[in-house]
Amino acid sequence: MTDAGPIALATATRYDVDRVRSHFPSLAGGTAYFDGPGGSQTPDVVGRAIADTMTGPISNRGSVTASECVADAVVVAARQALADLLGGEPGGVVLGRSMTQNTFDLARTLAKRWSPGDEVVVSRLDHDANIRPWVLAAQAREVQVRWADFDPTTGELEPAQVERVLGPRTRLVAVTGASNLIGTRPDIPGIAEVVHAAGALLHVDGVHLTPHAPVDVRALGADFFACSPYKFLGPHHGVLYGRPELLEELEPDKLVPSSDRVPERFELGTLPYELLAGTTAAIDFLAGLAPGSGTGRRSRLLASMTALEQHEAELLRRLETGAGELPGVTVWSRAARRTPTLLLTFDGHEATAVRDTLAAADINAPAGHFYALDTSRHLGLGDTGGLRIGLAPYTSADDVDRLLAQLARTLKR
Repeated sequence: MTDAGPIALATATRYDVDRVRSHFPSLAGGTAYFDGPGGSQTPDVVGRAIADTMTGPISNRGSVTASECVADAVVVAARQALADLLGGEPGGVVLGRSMTQNTFDLARTLAKRWSPGDEVVVSRLDHDANIRPWVLAAQAREVQVRWADFDPTTGELEPAQVERVLGPRTRLVAVTGASNLIGTRPDIPGIAEVVHAAGALLHVDGVHLTPHAPVDVRALGADFFACSPYKFLGPHHGVLYGRPELLEELEPDKLVPSSDRVPERFELGTLPYELLAGTTAAIDFLAGLAPGSGTGRRSRLLASMTALEQHEAELLRRLETGAGELPGVTVWSRAARRTPTLLLTFDGHEATAVRDTLAAADINAPAGHFYALDTSRHLGLGDTGGLRIGLAPYTSADDVDRLLAQLARTLKR
């Protein structure tokens, strides 16, 4: 899909969730999906873009044959779409297999510049994909790892909590833009200010933030920003955004014949052209969610993501009110600023048992720690975690009411 072809969602005068839902074939089966934090459902336009790319003329990237030009155009379009989504430049968009793979690759590359006695900072609010790559890279270079703790009572991670573990030899700070377990959205610009004042770089895991709010990597102050299209209605692969001038300084491991240009020199092997076409279609879909949002894709994305944020906030209030009225429910998502994500535990009921009961009623709400192992442990939930409920662009008020009614029936047993 090109920039000129978003779906006709922008004709309504409000966020029309029914119109949005009509583009998701998976919803036809009647399941209510609250598992978006682990991967969203996919709209029809994304599936068509993937299929059309795979079945049309395609070759390795080039500029001679028609099929080579198609492949090149797909890559260029995806970089531009992702730059529009993130508020960056196409030259800073690195495409890869997954956020985890991209972060491991980046950590190994940056670690070449570290020396024994240097320090990196990670947070207990993060998914392990934004912890372990940095910890392992630090160990390989005899670099110290320092931990920024969040407040387990409020779920908040403040700039001051990061600042107190910074030092003159801090080289990098890795922190989440939004917790995938409890939804906390730290003050990233505030954290960036103290990190840069210490002379360090900031890597932001934006995987759980990007599907729920407008993103501006420049305003956030992120030197690096990671996200995953399959969390915002697209296909499975990973994206790393880096400041282009910073990428120019880095020397990743690569094959000798492969391109030395930025960002291509950070991309290993042939790119998944069909998935990149699907990503562009997903971003165009997001850009068409809100009415009266202007002509440029970036302006339409900002308006659409703002409208989506408001829609999900209304549903979250409905969900939190209902959950708070249920007996024996503890809500662990308590930060003042959050994504529409709730982590629940239940007196007398294992979260996995509640999950199973919901699944039997065609309601998908998974249970566990979801790779945010240090977060779960810091909350006192050990390796068990809880039941995670996540909202998405296709979530309706009926879905929320259905979930609350089933929870009430389950907890009465």
